[in-house]
Amino acid sequence: MLPRGYMGKVLRVDLTAGKWKVEELPEGLMRNFVGGNGFAARWLFDELKPGIDPLSPENSLIFATGPLTGTAFPSSGRWAAYAKSPLTTAVWGEAHSGGQWGPELKYAGFDAIIVTGRAEKPVYLWIDDGQVEIRDASHLWGKDVLDTDEMIKQEIGDETVKAIYIGPAGEKLVRLACIMDSLYRAAGRCGLGAVMGSKRLKAVVCRGSQDIVVEKPDEFLSVVDELIEKMKDNPITGEALPMYGTDVLTNIINAAGGLPTFNFQQGWHPEAWRNSGEHMRATILIKNRGCRFC
Repeated sequence: MLPRGYMGKVLRVDLTAGKWKVEELPEGLMRNFVGGNGFAARWLFDELKPGIDPLSPENSLIFATGPLTGTAFPSSGRWAAYAKSPLTTAVWGEAHSGGQWGPELKYAGFDAIIVTGRAEKPVYLWIDDGQVEIRDASHLWGKDVLDTDEMIKQEIGDETVKAIYIGPAGEKLVRLACIMDSLYRAAGRCGLGAVMGSKRLKAVVCRGSQDIVVEKPDEFLSVVDELIEKMKDNPITGEALPMYGTDVLTNIINAAGGLPTFNFQQGWHPEAWRNSGEHMRATILIKNRGCRFC
C-alpha cells in the first residue's frame, strides 16, 4: 500500500529529447529515504557519472517535496532543488525554499521532478493536475521574474497558478543564481538557478486539485492543532517571526558570534543591524507575505 503523505509519482523530463514520462515512486524509496533530501541523494548517487560538468546536459536537476508538504502541518509548505553544484563543484548541491510552489506540485499529482538533458531552445514545464506540457519559452528568455510571472499567468489564463523560475542571472549561468518561487521566495544556495539555465528551462508551472491522504486524519489534525498552539505561545514563533520574519535572527546570531562575514573569516559585523528584521520593518516594509502553512 502507498505510504500516506505521498502522491506516489515522479515526473521525469528529458529536455534533449523533448519528452517526459511518469514513474511510480518505489515504496522502498519512500520508506527508506522518506522525502526530498533522501530521494535526491539516492537518485543523484545512482544517475550522475563522476566528473561531469555541473552545467552540462549530463547533470540532473531534481525538484522534490516531502510527505508533509502540502498538508496542514505547520511550516510544511517547503520544497527543494538538487543537482551537482556549479558553485562548489561538489557532487551535492541543495537549495530549499518556502513559498507556494511545493504544495501545488503535490496537488498536481507529483512528489518530485527529475530533469535531464538540455532543450534546443528555452522552454517551461506546464503541469496541470497530472497533465504535462513542454512549452516554448523563447518569449520569456531574458525577462526578469516579475515579467515572467505576469506573462505566464496571462498565457495560461489563471492568476492562481504557482511557478518557480529563473531570471537573467540563471540564464547567463551566474554560479550563484537562485531559483525563485512565486516572486518572493528563493531556493538560493549552490547556484542551482544556473543549472536550470544551462538546461534552458525557464520555469516550472503547476496547478492541481488532488488530495494528500494522511494516516489517521483526526489524530493528525489534533497534533497539528497542538503544535500551532505551542508555536503561538512561543515568543519567537508566536511574535517575533510573524512580526519581523526570519531576519529577526540577524541580531541574535550576530551577538552570539555566529553570523558568517568576510567569507566565514568572522562571525560578527558592526553593521549587521542594517539587515535585521527590526530595521527593515521600520524602514522598507510594505506588507507581510507568508509562505503556505507557515
